[in-house]
Amino acid sequence: MACQSVTAVMDEQALLGLNPNADARYRQRAMAYFEQLKESQDAWEVCAEALAKGIYNDDHVKFFCFQVLEHQLKFRHAGLSGVQQQLIRETLMKWLQCQLINAQPEKHFIRNKAAQVFALTFITEYMTLWPKFFFDILALVGLNPLGVDVYLRTLMAIDAEVVDRDILHTPEETRRNTLIKDTMREQCIPSLVESWFQILQTYQNSHPELTCQCLEVVGAYVSWIDLSLIANDRFVNLLLSQMSMEELREEACDCLFEIVNKGMDPVDKTKLVESLCQVLQSAGFFSVKQEEDVDFLAKFSRLVNGMGQSLVLSWTKLAKAGRVKDAADTLQAMEAKVPLLLQLLMHEDDDISANIVGFCYEYLHVLKQLPQLTDQQKANIEAIMLAVMKKLTYDDEYNFENEGEDEAMFVEYRKQLKMLLDRLAQVSPELLLEAIRRVFTSTMQSWQTAPFMEVEVAIRLLYMLGEALPASHGAHFSGDTAKTSALQDMMRILVSCGVSNYQHTSVSLEFFETVVRYDKFFIVEPQHIPSVLMAFLDQRGLRHNSPKVRSRVAYLFSRFIKTLHKHMNAFIEDILTRIQDLLQLTPPENGFPALLTSDDQLFMFETAGVLIVNGESPVERKQAMMRSLLTPLMDAFRLLLAKLLQEIEEERQAALADCLSHAVGFASRTSKAFSNKQTVKQCGCTEVYRDCLHAFLPALSCPVQRGVLRSSVRSFLHRMIICLEEEVLPFIPSASEHMLKDCEAKDLQEFIPLISQITAKFKRQVSPFLQQIFMPLVLAIFEVLARPAEENDQTEAMEKQMLRRSYFSFIQTITGSGMNEVMASQGAENIERVVFTIIQGAVDFPDPIAQKTCFIILAKLVELWGGKDGMVGFPDFIYKNIVPACFMAPLKPTFDLSDAQTVLVLSECALTMKMIHLKRGPEFIQFLQQEYLPSLQVSPEISQELCQVFEQPDVKVLKNYIKAFFQRAKL
Repeated sequence: MACQSVTAVMDEQALLGLNPNADARYRQRAMAYFEQLKESQDAWEVCAEALAKGIYNDDHVKFFCFQVLEHQLKFRHAGLSGVQQQLIRETLMKWLQCQLINAQPEKHFIRNKAAQVFALTFITEYMTLWPKFFFDILALVGLNPLGVDVYLRTLMAIDAEVVDRDILHTPEETRRNTLIKDTMREQCIPSLVESWFQILQTYQNSHPELTCQCLEVVGAYVSWIDLSLIANDRFVNLLLSQMSMEELREEACDCLFEIVNKGMDPVDKTKLVESLCQVLQSAGFFSVKQEEDVDFLAKFSRLVNGMGQSLVLSWTKLAKAGRVKDAADTLQAMEAKVPLLLQLLMHEDDDISANIVGFCYEYLHVLKQLPQLTDQQKANIEAIMLAVMKKLTYDDEYNFENEGEDEAMFVEYRKQLKMLLDRLAQVSPELLLEAIRRVFTSTMQSWQTAPFMEVEVAIRLLYMLGEALPASHGAHFSGDTAKTSALQDMMRILVSCGVSNYQHTSVSLEFFETVVRYDKFFIVEPQHIPSVLMAFLDQRGLRHNSPKVRSRVAYLFSRFIKTLHKHMNAFIEDILTRIQDLLQLTPPENGFPALLTSDDQLFMFETAGVLIVNGESPVERKQAMMRSLLTPLMDAFRLLLAKLLQEIEEERQAALADCLSHAVGFASRTSKAFSNKQTVKQCGCTEVYRDCLHAFLPALSCPVQRGVLRSSVRSFLHRMIICLEEEVLPFIPSASEHMLKDCEAKDLQEFIPLISQITAKFKRQVSPFLQQIFMPLVLAIFEVLARPAEENDQTEAMEKQMLRRSYFSFIQTITGSGMNEVMASQGAENIERVVFTIIQGAVDFPDPIAQKTCFIILAKLVELWGGKDGMVGFPDFIYKNIVPACFMAPLKPTFDLSDAQTVLVLSECALTMKMIHLKRGPEFIQFLQQEYLPSLQVSPEISQELCQVFEQPDVKVLKNYIKAFFQRAKL
């Protein structure tokens, strides 16, 4: 019911638009009305009147009125008259008074918005106009449940504005908040705490929702108020009694957690935790198995975790301070919690278990620091180990074929358990090794009859030992004999007991992961290689019925072969025969699903390459095997390219282009097998890769699906430049010609690194080609950069920026490779045009990465052409353009000297000027002093100082001076 009814003058038509179901016209009118009320000097007062007198019953109108008041408090409070400020206070109190007598409470969203407005009023006026804010509210609401509800919501809203550390505040807001908290501590906190006690006591049986709200308030405020107001017998006993009340105990748990988390003296903290524990234990809370409510147990586990971590922190402080007796008492208190820790850690609900992992981890860290472990502590370690091993086990419900949210959460939980296992290994590696050995051996003896989760976890534990007991470069089978013999025994059992035949994806995956983690075992005991190879190659691995297993095994197999290639000589031909069908290109029209995806096949081709290249066969045999591997790809490529040229349907074109791209990728991947010790030439494979180039390059002139085809052929060329050496050079000119036709920014950006790679690798050998391609490439870049772009097209702007960087990087490669003639042969007009783009890049574009490259190029050009026997007219260009660039760039407003990248640009700029001085000598100094610096209004003293710095040899001094010079200039 409304308090009373009086008419306030509000735009009733506009208010209709507040209803979410109103049509757009009304909604627009409502928005316009909202803006009008917000900005008006006094029109908002009708909203205040409507709230104070309870005129409207519509919830949306009430919410709207609170929003208008909120705006006044947030943005216009300082401009309101004293009377208007008083009106807001009176409105809120009248509205609150109405709540006390309303038959029905307001909706939650109205009460929350009201609480926000109360909180804003408090923040704005508590220190000045309304110091009795809380006393006025408490006096009005007393213990009226409807009023108490708004009071508690207001306290939480104040916490969100003043205390919540997750909200970012300006320094000014932080100062204000500190002042508010200090004043509250002095003036009203004891009264607030008393009100909380009364609310908790009064409503714990009749209004559980209010009581929970109040517990949340206590938990929020306890972090910054005097703890003795809460951590006393009266208050704590009340909280502990509420731990036994079903509707309150979760919030009571959270509240006790916040109390325990409060920073305090370590001895006092230990006493507080111990007194809480005694009461909880005597009330039966430590008997976890009797409790069926998992939601409460999750909260309780978090509370025990908080108590445990508090004890660890107290022990650390006391041990550091040398307080031996107090530290021993705290350690004893900590140890007493271990039985409870273990009950929670082993609980079948993973959330309950996960909540205690922090304490468990830190307890183990404490044990690690102790000089010697007692028998009880060793027993605790062993009990934690067994708990971790048990909890690592999958449950029956885990869905391996369709992993969802529950499965993802279990994977995350497993990661936490792995941290515990790693910490256990640091505390007692011998105990861990022995415990895992025991579990592993007994499980492997009966794997045929054991459930999959037991078999998987046994192998998983062996796998995890690899990280828990690390060895450099995976050398687990040399060094510490106790460890190596235990690992060797377990690996021997793993590969010989037949467990690879277990019919479950999780076991299959874990088997292969472990075999590859400990692949060095097979160097020590190579007799096991044949049986493991068969597991990889048959239905247990690459031909498993699960695509997930096949995919992972393809990758693991390539790793296995790479590590053990020296031991593969006897098996090469057999392996290649067995995987032959997995090395076929799957054409798009083939209706059968392939065993492996194209990504998986990349690993298979790399594996085949490694086997061929590293085998001990004669060169002719290697050549023949490589040809038989690559010829089917070339044949299929030619066939598919011909089909693509005739295909008109775009979807089919895309499928064919993808298939062509895969063929090139597969051929490219085989080349990764070569090395400095085993080059393409030494293996007799030059010709077959040249044939590949002949087969693949025609795709560059294909008029459809250009992006995909060019990208794959370009990647292949990158590989061939590395592998084929100069044999690749005849293919480069025609490939480049095709790639420069009809370019987009991205095409050019990806083409430039290819040319830069050729330049850096072959230098003078490719000088004639570079002279020929230089201007066509540069002009193609200029043309793309000059194309008009959409104003807000961020993608295109970024592509152009990346292209600009690639262009400057290309020029840097040319100038830095000692091929002066490439640019010098382009004719004066073209050279000038290119060099002007470098000047422009150094000065006009606020991109530090590009600017740095440009100054490196300018310094190099000065070195090449700026001396006595340099290019005709270049010294004049230096003074007209390069010197001004060195000053104009750092003086730009966008040149941010506090940015690390920009400081690097300035260093290169200083080195450019140093190079000019080196090449032109006193003439440069004279130009600066008599012409250039005076034109910038630099005083003669500063000018002389700068010139003296140029004349001394230490570059570091120059860089520091230049930075200071421009910092002063920009003030």
